Amino acid sequence: MRILPLPLLLAGSGLCASSCAQDLGYTDTPFLPSGWRVHDPARPRPPVVDPGPAPGAPVPPPADAIVLFDGKSLDAFRGRDGAAKWAVAGGYFEANRTGDIETVAEFGDCQLHVEWATPVPARGSGQGRGNSGVFLFRRYEIQVLDSFDNATYADGQAAALYGQVPPLVNVCRRPGEWQTYDVVFRAPRFADDGKVLEPARATVIHNGVLVHHDQEILGEMVHRRLPVYTRHGPKGPIKLQDHGDPVRFRNLWVRELDLDRKADAAPAPK
Repeated sequence: MRILPLPLLLAGSGLCASSCAQDLGYTDTPFLPSGWRVHDPARPRPPVVDPGPAPGAPVPPPADAIVLFDGKSLDAFRGRDGAAKWAVAGGYFEANRTGDIETVAEFGDCQLHVEWATPVPARGSGQGRGNSGVFLFRRYEIQVLDSFDNATYADGQAAALYGQVPPLVNVCRRPGEWQTYDVVFRAPRFADDGKVLEPARATVIHNGVLVHHDQEILGEMVHRRLPVYTRHGPKGPIKLQDHGDPVRFRNLWVRELDLDRKADAAPAPK
């Protein structure tokens, strides 16, 4: 991929149309509250940190976890026309251009564990290399991407809250190596009239390294547009994106949480 000089990528320069910078970002998108454009090519990319060796066999989930994939069956998921049709083999499942899949069960506040691996050999560049995503409520996305030695816009790389907030660091492993996301997600709270009382928030650990700490989510993740909130229920499915790349997943589990309850709260009076 040809890397353009930074002056050609700066917003307002007039020297780079959006069509020439899809891997590195866009200069014609609206501004986020942070002051950066959505997918801003000038936004600094997170520093690279080596997370250490990839895990071997999957670590068993905690006793109170709801297992979403047991290594054999996609019964916990559904596809766009009924049963999930992603390929299952070798204790993992793989996107195969049959469309996104989502959990049959719905979740609100939760702790989510996901393991994933991008294709090897790596093909493509930018957003066209090992692209997928993990969506809470079908709409709040933690980006999955091969960001190992692969430049793209900061808010679209692996572990970004897509289109909003880049990860603190880039700890992506090499293509084909297993990677982990551990997410604590607090669902948004809405008033009866649809007003947002509390935005969604997420803490994300990528390969054992903190990349988002109690980060506010600005709304639904969308490409090239500002995020907005649309009122929805207290629970929703967890979706995995089929972006056309054969990204693999294994060892998915979730723990339901009540993040309004204090750990030492007294029992309610009878």
